[in-house]
Amino acid sequence: MILLFVIVKSLAFVICLEFVLTKLRNNLIALCLLALLVVTISTSSRAATISSASDTLSTVKASTVANHEIYFVSPTGAALNSDIVLTFTGFTTTGVAFGDVDIATGDSGNCSTATFTERTVASSAGAAAWGVSNSNPAITLSTPTSGAGALSAGNCIRIKIGTNASTGTAGTNQITNGTAGLKTITINGSFGDSGDISVYLLADDGVAVSASVIQSISFSISDNTIGFGDLTIANNRYANGATTGSDSLVTAHNLQAGTNASGGYVITLQGSTLTSGTSTISAIGATNTAIATGTEQFGVRYDASGGDGAVSAPYAASGFAYAATASTTSQIASSTGPSLTTTYNATYIANISPTTESGTYTTALTYVATATY
Repeated sequence: MILLFVIVKSLAFVICLEFVLTKLRNNLIALCLLALLVVTISTSSRAATISSASDTLSTVKASTVANHEIYFVSPTGAALNSDIVLTFTGFTTTGVAFGDVDIATGDSGNCSTATFTERTVASSAGAAAWGVSNSNPAITLSTPTSGAGALSAGNCIRIKIGTNASTGTAGTNQITNGTAGLKTITINGSFGDSGDISVYLLADDGVAVSASVIQSISFSISDNTIGFGDLTIANNRYANGATTGSDSLVTAHNLQAGTNASGGYVITLQGSTLTSGTSTISAIGATNTAIATGTEQFGVRYDASGGDGAVSAPYAASGFAYAATASTTSQIASSTGPSLTTTYNATYIANISPTTESGTYTTALTYVATATY
């Protein structure tokens, strides 16, 4: 009887121990499942990190006011009645108000190609209106309380702060850069995402660049020897480059001039009329005059092409003139500013009267181009 009792007690102990182990195993599994659920819930509620974040400043010079143009993509988006906080560590935002801020939401997560819609901005959020408040160095953007204007998940947002803001009213206040060095703009808030943008401020972001342009003028004469040939009372005579002359109007040579001078250039002519010993063929003078066959005439006219140069009076009309002498100059062309090359075609006329003395008539003409720098 006693032995049987012991066996029964031992069996009961084994059964009891197995029951306890089974309960512990089930509880352990339950605890693991609960822990896994907690981890899953915790992971799903963790804030996402913004992407494609950038801040372009109008200047990165230290202690100088600057505009900011900020872009970032929000994986979660910014729902109604949430806020985005921009903390400008190392900057001073004092004075920036809602009129100095533009907010635009993009239609995609590509900030470079997205189409942005400008949103209404006010001092506080309202129906379809974003609110802007400033607590140096943090600027808080509050999404609308209802209606349109919130940021969809996965889309880009653009924020302009400073005088670059122009929607509604033009911005007048800017953010002041701090001292030189690495600075951070922190982005967080109840909208659910967060991230940082780093910028580097310099003691001086300007580069003084200098260059010089060498003064330039070009001037050429296509032919330095021209002639009328034999002059007769019956025919008008024109000089040519072959020195044989022509009864038909012909260009004797051309002059070409160009310059980079701010005041342009002037071309002058100097020289006496045709002369043989003490005899001369009368120069036409300073008035543009028509050809008169059988009357003593020596003159020239010019036609301009190309560049910005122009023929001067009295040489620009259809007649001829000659106002220079052996000791005085006469302006024949000019440009009022820098000019590409202008070509001046010169046509010379010589007529004689029945009493013009016979002889070989010559003259030496001097052309000078002078630039004004």
